Amino acid sequence: MNARQIDISNFCDFVEIDKRKLVRFVHELDANLPQNFRALPGVLSIAVFNDADLTRIHADFMNKPTPTDVITFEGEEEMLGEICASAERALDWSKKFGTTASQELSLYIAHGYLHLAGIDDISEADAREMRRGESFAMDILRRKFKTPIFKFNV
Repeated sequence: MNARQIDISNFCDFVEIDKRKLVRFVHELDANLPQNFRALPGVLSIAVFNDADLTRIHADFMNKPTPTDVITFEGEEEMLGEICASAERALDWSKKFGTTASQELSLYIAHGYLHLAGIDDISEADAREMRRGESFAMDILRRKFKTPIFKFNV
């Protein structure tokens, strides 16, 4: 399998992204997720935002002017899609869940990836399928990455 092209943008001034590790994480998801989770081929765009900017995107595209952790947009033709994640939500939720902010932001990337792979989380059954995929992705993160993908400078 050819390695997927991944475009990474960082619009959050208090987060540093180890782009090499983030690309490797997505390639690990491509190679190791069970077949029913595999996303279609194509370029993947990943963007990290602060709350204000992602809230604006949430309002503009989904008519929901509220903070959110991740938004996924399906692409067309050679573009698989885009994952837009909030670093501030990751920082806040990591404290609540007892994880690191990097783990939480990595979870958002995995969640968006699974949406692009066709997994929804509206119904209870779909939500269980999403949790199973997220768990598998986080196992990959724990086993294969000894240092964080994201560094929070707060």
